[in-house]
Amino acid sequence: MSSSPQASSSWAKAASVYLDRRIIAILFLGFSSGLPLALTGATLSVWLVEGGIAKTAIGMFALVGLPYTLKFAWAPLIDRLRLPVLTRLLGRRRGWAVLTQLGLMLALLGLGSTDPAVDLWRMALLALVVSFFSASQDIVLDAWRVEILDERQYGAGAAAVVLGYRIGMLTSGAGALYLASVLPWSLVYTIMAALVGVGLVTMLLNREPEIRVSPESARREADVAAFLERRPGLAGWRAELLAWLFGAVVAPFADFMTRRAWVAILLFIAIYKLGDVYAGAMATPFYLELGFSKIEIANVTKAFGLGASIIGGLLGGVVVSRLGVMRSLLVCGLLQMVSNLMFVLLARSGHDIGMLTVVIAVENVTGGMGTGAFVAYLSSLCNVAYTATQYALLSSFSAVGRDFLAASSGWLADRMDWASYYLLSTSAALPGLLLLLWLMRRQSEEFDRRPASVGPQPNLRSRSP
Repeated sequence: MSSSPQASSSWAKAASVYLDRRIIAILFLGFSSGLPLALTGATLSVWLVEGGIAKTAIGMFALVGLPYTLKFAWAPLIDRLRLPVLTRLLGRRRGWAVLTQLGLMLALLGLGSTDPAVDLWRMALLALVVSFFSASQDIVLDAWRVEILDERQYGAGAAAVVLGYRIGMLTSGAGALYLASVLPWSLVYTIMAALVGVGLVTMLLNREPEIRVSPESARREADVAAFLERRPGLAGWRAELLAWLFGAVVAPFADFMTRRAWVAILLFIAIYKLGDVYAGAMATPFYLELGFSKIEIANVTKAFGLGASIIGGLLGGVVVSRLGVMRSLLVCGLLQMVSNLMFVLLARSGHDIGMLTVVIAVENVTGGMGTGAFVAYLSSLCNVAYTATQYALLSSFSAVGRDFLAASSGWLADRMDWASYYLLSTSAALPGLLLLLWLMRRQSEEFDRRPASVGPQPNLRSRSP
């Protein structure tokens, strides 16, 4: 019984991480990051429908989201390229953040000035520009978050950014539609552009992260630069350019591939949330077939579900702070897997609003916890010498499960009853958890083989956890 107060004190200390100034800043930056998404997606689609645009053309607007998928392609430039004035005044990360946020505000103002009935192509181009600046902002803000936090704060940072992101999406989604019911679209987009200023002010009020370079990355880049200088045909500016390109483009990927079991790590990133993805992909058809109305689905899965997701994300941050990244991935992953069984119970219950509420509460809380632990894991994998590039790469790779591996969900749902489908979605979480156990065991064995004489090493995060 005497250990109970100590345990409570330990969990309270873990929860206190949310009072850190940096975590609060990440919450506001998450808002700025989540705000633009609906303005080139669902909210923009409503504007297009009101403008009398054909469904085929509206569907083509989905392509404006490509920058979010391809952002790793220009992340090396953001990681290494110095801006003429802003880098000197604000630093590497804050300078790029201010540039992308100002560009995003101007692009939203331009998008709001268009009329889909008159200049649809100009609207499409400006929507693409908005997505580009939004994806670029994400690159910078993710790197700033990883570099400004200590590793024990990764879970809380992940929870804060997810919370802010969801509030931003809600503001530009439901909030923008409420405004559009009484204001012209041009004014709505002007208000949304002004709200990007939340992130801009937050970044200006916070400090630039310390630039840290791991000995391995510094030595690798120095060896390449020396090699190039010794080549007669590559001396001078050519050698300097090639050395810079190696450091910005090649080195981040080469560094990641020096990690032990890097292929297994990438596979784990792709499949960790596969069970959750399978469950969510067919959720709406499932609800409709059970007889739930659109209003019931909106009230329970969207409004109530958002609150449950936020609670889950905050709990995930506390769990990571208390248990560490790897054990949190295992605990939250098991909870995610078990939560899929709730859909089996709903399939057996039929149209029962009470059961639907319980299902959404359990699924969204555990899903939020898993997301918090997963984002913390991606953060822990980044070498601080290449944060922007590596995080952009890893986050893009995590979309493999969502966009490709789960593409078969509809085909499977057509060939089995709902209870069987959700049992299958539960089993889809097992490969990721088994791979996680293998990675944890490998990590433990490597730690046990470390010589006893080796003292504590500086945490440069140049190796996977």
